Amino acid sequence: MRWLADPFLDNEFLQRALLAGVLVSIACAVVGTYVVLRGLAFIGDALAHGVLPGVAGALLLGLPGMLGAAVGAAAMIGGVGLITARSRLSSDTAIGLLFVGLLALGVVMVSGSDHFTGDLVKILFGELLGISRADLAFQAGATVVVVVVGVLFARPFLLLCFDADLAQVMGFHARRSHYVMLALIATTVIVSFQTVGTLLVFGMLLAPAGVGALLARRVGIMMIWSAGTGMLSTYLGLLASYHFNYAAGASVVLCAVLLFFVVFAAAAVRDALSRRGEMAVTP
Repeated sequence: MRWLADPFLDNEFLQRALLAGVLVSIACAVVGTYVVLRGLAFIGDALAHGVLPGVAGALLLGLPGMLGAAVGAAAMIGGVGLITARSRLSSDTAIGLLFVGLLALGVVMVSGSDHFTGDLVKILFGELLGISRADLAFQAGATVVVVVVGVLFARPFLLLCFDADLAQVMGFHARRSHYVMLALIATTVIVSFQTVGTLLVFGMLLAPAGVGALLARRVGIMMIWSAGTGMLSTYLGLLASYHFNYAAGASVVLCAVLLFFVVFAAAAVRDALSRRGEMAVTP
């Protein structure tokens, strides 16, 4: 069984990648739980893809990609708020328009420059095995911020998941809390894209949180299950990447999705057996 641990004992790249994956798993567990409970998968997907033109523009100007991602996410959130406030269009329509528009703009920017021959792969799929100590420090700081904000806004966030009007009645500013939640999603996407990429960060937001939703009935326990699933996916994905030479980021996300379907199937079997037992004892 040495092949389960040996790759991480003397390989600093894998050690840093594992730690980065753990940090991403914690941040995505907090944010992904609310994404699943509130049905915000569409805005999460839009943010994950909408940062592409921002990252591309930043790299073209010689600026950090993280700064460009922040600008792209801000444009997405601000644009959705502006369209819904100044027109009769629903938020879904606004999100869809900006999602398609920003993604198309990013593709045009990338296709019009030879600079992205190698960088495009990093933008889309991350560079999990190339994480530096400075990246880890930044990731750790961002994860702390996400967790602290998640704790401070736990009550209004939970109320928003069920009824925005109830949150308002309970004395919370529903609209402000909604935008704080969107900012938290954006922060997680911005920080995590460097690790697993813009295309795959959405999977880390949804799949582990989906496992938590299947296994837990309380939000806190759901986050714990989600974080544990993300960490296990990181370990298994990096192990597969090391032994079979697979792409690290994609392997991690694929493991997370596979774990979701394993838990989903087990839960379906459990429910079927439970219903059959209830029918057997019913006279």
